[in-house]
Amino acid sequence: MRILLLTAGSRGDVEPFLALARRARRDGHDVRLGVTREFVATAEAAGIEVAPLDGDYKAMIEAQGVSAMAALKAYRSTVAPMMAAILRSASRAALDHRPDVIVHHPKILSAELAAAHLGIPAVLIETVPVVTPTREFPAPGVVGRDIGPLNRVTYRAGAAAGRMFGGVLKEIRSELALPAKGALPGHVRSLVIVSPSLLARPRDWPETTVITGQLHEPASGEPSADPEMEVFLAAGDVLYAGFGSMASGDAAARGRTIIEAARAGGKRTLVATGWGGIAVADDLRGADVLVRREVDHGSVLPRCAMAIHHGGAGTTHAVVRGGAPSIVVPFLADQPFWGRLLARAGLGSAPIRASRLTRERLMTAMGGLPSREAIAPVAARMRSEDGCGSALAVLAELA
Repeated sequence: MRILLLTAGSRGDVEPFLALARRARRDGHDVRLGVTREFVATAEAAGIEVAPLDGDYKAMIEAQGVSAMAALKAYRSTVAPMMAAILRSASRAALDHRPDVIVHHPKILSAELAAAHLGIPAVLIETVPVVTPTREFPAPGVVGRDIGPLNRVTYRAGAAAGRMFGGVLKEIRSELALPAKGALPGHVRSLVIVSPSLLARPRDWPETTVITGQLHEPASGEPSADPEMEVFLAAGDVLYAGFGSMASGDAAARGRTIIEAARAGGKRTLVATGWGGIAVADDLRGADVLVRREVDHGSVLPRCAMAIHHGGAGTTHAVVRGGAPSIVVPFLADQPFWGRLLARAGLGSAPIRASRLTRERLMTAMGGLPSREAIAPVAARMRSEDGCGSALAVLAELA
């Protein structure tokens, strides 16, 4: 089976596709992965054939941050041109590879146009359940509370976002000799890559929407290749802190708040600075603080006492799978959804908004966390899930 995978965004948008690509390749499929420039080297190092897409989310976020206001200000100068380039290059990648099936992230709006041109199925990956409407909860990131019968209406926001790029999509239609107007086949399956251990399948979802579980590679169980990290983790009582791509606000103040709260609670702090969400001043460093740009969640989180994170979908799953209780500090989008979900399930504290993070609130949350033993059954169920295998079974059926 020839598979083209297309994604764009932060690490949480790319890692599930990378895991699926590696699994598909091991299973003997012909796989190509379309990613933006900042992830090309990572994919190539994993032995995956890459179709580079014309964009760089990391550079954009480092330049302007992640706030909605910053995105609006930079829409004409930066966001729109980059998205147009990504959509065009994704379409070209499909024509070059001639796959049997295209699997794409919701951001890759041109994927279904290319699939229609080639006469092949397109499969959508919902990294967050924001595309398939349900009455059971509003679209994460659109509304913060249940609004009952109106929940389904909130899912129209995604379609409205797509219309922002209607001009370039119309041009791509023309380039692909597709009708200028009217509906096209669209995706034939939507794979929601969320663990059923965290989210029960809504009763009103159609059969074409499938919960596969997370697309991830099982932890190897091997020690980290970082000797200093190994010594640090072996000493125990480690608090992990990482906010992924959330470059926003005063990163140094957040670092100080976290480390001071950890020290007051008798914990040692492993900080993943990510794309700029946390910074650690020189006067805070010491034997009880280890700073890295990124860490391997699979090898690190099972050895941490707790995790403070932004509540991205991928990180949320990694933390629960690692058996660590969560303190979610959401910044935007779907992050409050995951924070509330973990709190309701007894897997973490009530979320603390990034704008309201203080040492006192953080210490209170740390004091009320569930134990690792309480989380262990859910973590074990999640580790037993084979999301990549489930996804590939759907693709095989279609192709």
